[in-house]
This record gives sequence, structure tokens and C-alpha cells, in this order.
Amino acid sequence: MGRFDGRVAVITGAARGIGFGTAQRFAAEGASVAIIDLDEAAAAEAAGRLETVGQAKAVGIGADVSDAASVEVAVERVVSELGGIHILVNNAGITRDNLLFKMTEQDWDLVMGVHLKGAFLMTKAAQKHFVDQKYGKIVNLSSVSALGNRGQANYSAAKMGVQGLTRTLGIELSPFGINTNAVAPGFIATEMTDATAARLGLGVEEFRELNAKNNPVRRVGFPEDIAAAVTFLASDEASYITGQTLYVDGGAKLVS
Repeated sequence: MGRFDGRVAVITGAARGIGFGTAQRFAAEGASVAIIDLDEAAAAEAAGRLETVGQAKAVGIGADVSDAASVEVAVERVVSELGGIHILVNNAGITRDNLLFKMTEQDWDLVMGVHLKGAFLMTKAAQKHFVDQKYGKIVNLSSVSALGNRGQANYSAAKMGVQGLTRTLGIELSPFGINTNAVAPGFIATEMTDATAARLGLGVEEFRELNAKNNPVRRVGFPEDIAAAVTFLASDEASYITGQTLYVDGGAKLVS
């Protein structure tokens, strides 16, 4: 018996990186999984890989989480194809880093649209089902950058906004059997951080080693580390936890 047998988990931005690692963990523990990604082909390919992980179903759905109509269609497809929705992980994200005087209005709007508006729209679409069934788990992905990070005014603001959204949803939705929490990752080894290394003119391993030195655990994080935290908060074991943000950063913010 898996922790999520009979549950349907939706993870946005899950064709790769933290999202896909989280999808793998849910599938391994018995959930049927819907991977929602802007790239529908990548979502479908990732869902196909999940079928070798668990016994439950997996589907890949293309959607723009910053567009209300696209979100509504995606959530209704999940319910139709997988038979319901019980867990929502708002993971979709992009970066458009720059110092404030170089940051464009489009850079700001794109990041806010995917991270913050996307979480709002996906949650609004899912909560209708959650309220009707008096059960739901929402886990939002924030970041240690919510506490401030040079060159990320848009990303930091969006990720702190996610924490405010999480707290408010904890107040509003908990009476209906819905728990809402957030996970704030530190440095996680993914394609996105590897691309950052290339942009800085550093090798991947060199970049990871530099970041490992910045936390007491003395290693970088991996998608599996975030997946472990997300699945705990989405489980019935965490039913007395709501409105919280869990930092998963190897203790980096303890010493910064």
C-alpha cells in the first residue's frame, strides 16, 4: 500500500527538474499523476516515463498556467482522464534575472504571471473540486530567494508573494478540509541551475561545489530532497499543518 493510493496529484511545470522529481515520488507512492507543462510534448514524454515508476496512471497536459481559460481546460481534463483531483503542487516557474535598472516590464510580468498568477489560477480551479469533496492538499513552491537576492527583484517578489498566498489560503480553505503549505528550496541541482553556471562562465561541478560551501550540510540539494518535503506536506500525516513555509536549503539561511 502506498501513501497516495487512490489519489490524483497534479504537478505544474513537471516535465523536468524539481517538478518531475516530485512527480516520480508521487507515482512511486501510488498516486495517479497529471504533469502540466507549457510544452505539451515534453509533458506527455515525462508522463510516459512515469508509467514505469508506479502502478497508477499518468497523463501529460499542455497548459499556460498564467492563462485562466487554459488552466480551466487543464484541470477539467485531469478530472475527466484520471477520475478526480486530490493534490495540487504549484511548481511551474521561470526566471528573467536582471538588476532593477535593466529589468524590463515584460521581465517582471512574465515572472509574476507564471509563479504568482499561475499558483492563484491553478488553486482557484482545483479548490472547487476540493471543497465539494471536503479534501485537498496544496503545496506551493517558493524559494530562499523570497528573502531577497541580487538581480532577482521579480523572482524574489513572486516567491514571497507565494508565501503570503499560502498563509491566506491556510486561513480560508482549512475549514473545508484543505491543507495549504509551501516549500522554499535552496540551491537545487537541475537543468536550470546548470544553465546559470554556463551563463556565469563556470563548469557545472565547479558551480555546485561553490554553492555547497555556502550551507552547513556542505552539499547541494537535488530534486529528490524537495520531493520528499512536498510529498510529506501533501500526505495525511501532515493534516495538522497548514499555512506554513518549509525551507529546504541545507541550512544556508542559518549562516547567511
